[in-house]
Amino acid sequence: MESNESEPFSEKLRVPEALTFDDVLLRPKESRVEPDAADVSTKVTKNVDLQIPILSAAMDTVTEAGMAIGMAREGGLGVLHRNMDTAAMEASIIQVKRADELVIRRENVVTASPDQTVDDVDAMMEQKGVSGAPVVDDDDTVLGIISGTDIRPYLEVGENDEVREAMTDEVVTAAEDVSARDALELMYDHKIERVPIVDDEDRLVGLLTMQGILARRENENAARDADGRLRVGAAVGPFEEERAVAADEAGADVLFIDCAHAHNLNVLDSAEAITESVDADVVVGNVGTKEAAEACVDFADGIKVGIGPGSICTTRVVSGAGMPQITAVAEVADVASQQDVPVIADGGIRYSGDAIKAIAAGADAVMLGSYFAGTDEAPGRVITMNGKKYKQYRGMGSVGAMQSGGGERYLKEENDEDYVPEGVEAATPYTGTLASELHQLVGGMQSGMGYVGAETIPGFKRRAEFVRVSAAGQTEGHPHDVMITDEAPNYSPNE
Repeated sequence: MESNESEPFSEKLRVPEALTFDDVLLRPKESRVEPDAADVSTKVTKNVDLQIPILSAAMDTVTEAGMAIGMAREGGLGVLHRNMDTAAMEASIIQVKRADELVIRRENVVTASPDQTVDDVDAMMEQKGVSGAPVVDDDDTVLGIISGTDIRPYLEVGENDEVREAMTDEVVTAAEDVSARDALELMYDHKIERVPIVDDEDRLVGLLTMQGILARRENENAARDADGRLRVGAAVGPFEEERAVAADEAGADVLFIDCAHAHNLNVLDSAEAITESVDADVVVGNVGTKEAAEACVDFADGIKVGIGPGSICTTRVVSGAGMPQITAVAEVADVASQQDVPVIADGGIRYSGDAIKAIAAGADAVMLGSYFAGTDEAPGRVITMNGKKYKQYRGMGSVGAMQSGGGERYLKEENDEDYVPEGVEAATPYTGTLASELHQLVGGMQSGMGYVGAETIPGFKRRAEFVRVSAAGQTEGHPHDVMITDEAPNYSPNE
């Protein structure tokens, strides 16, 4: 929209105030809510629920299949980045969806033939990383099972003997509709670790393992779809309808239109077309104003907020444009909440207190990048500098990320010499396991809910109030006038 040319330029200086995390605090209220009892489950899109209101960012130094699996097992959602080709993205989605499958599908079951030699099968099982395999004929009929204990050197089995001579032919099988409880009882009763799943004609259709069943029990709060598979998100470009369809068909639960400025009308047209081409929910972002929310709320299943708040983002200083995150979230939530469209606050979160402030401002979930970039599950190796451990972390607007395909996120042409980066490359401290980081993050958010006296995320959003904080108040809020001798796991004075 063109500006009114008759408006004096001086009027542009009569500007509204916008706030971010350090500018506000939650006002403590009367409460009977114990933090551990606070329920942090939420909706991340119209049709997808999470046990924790947390997503890992679609960045190539943050979220690949390993991170997405870890996030889903903890109840959150990992969003696969765009800097991989379509085939790699599909493979990553499938890897996540199958990570905690109770029944290993036939095509993924390592099997042996009765005509193979013991030596061949032993090498095959070592290469595939399994300790046993069903033995099947050419029609996939289960004839037996062979394991490491059947072919140990001290047994009377030669390396060149056929598998049929070494296998256990009295194999215990189960039908396709067997429950995890019944399968586990079978394993305990027969002192076995795997049960082949067969059809009515004893043909192999899958495999249940004790390890898989116990792993499922350990992750009771995992984010799962209707079929019990882990949930996963995938980032696609606003003009990548073919990629979006491929991600949808591979099984992605949520597609994220990955753009730095989604209030570009061409982006919105493309995003709306993508929503009509896929079954998965579609989150549109990033936006930072109520006008942008109004432009996409009618077709989006979720809206992602954040114009330049990230720790490695230079959008605001390079372009001069942006919106402080608390105000941005609140403006978008005012619009989105009227149509029950969830809002995701993306970027700028350094502490758990920032995350729960974003929820108070109207977000339903938060997305973090640097917070998780230093974990074991993030891509990249650990490096040591000056005796301390770090991992690589870079913005998707950095030169390196743009050269790998990230330039499209910023609506840039793929020309190495002409990039105008809007992010930097950096190193972030190595922090250990994702589970430990999420424990601190979620625990801090629950503490905030306890101070406000709210048991649920919706109740917290209704009950929470902010107070403004001066510069002196910000200083007062951090440890001061002391030398920290033992750092806490959820606070770093360098952040």
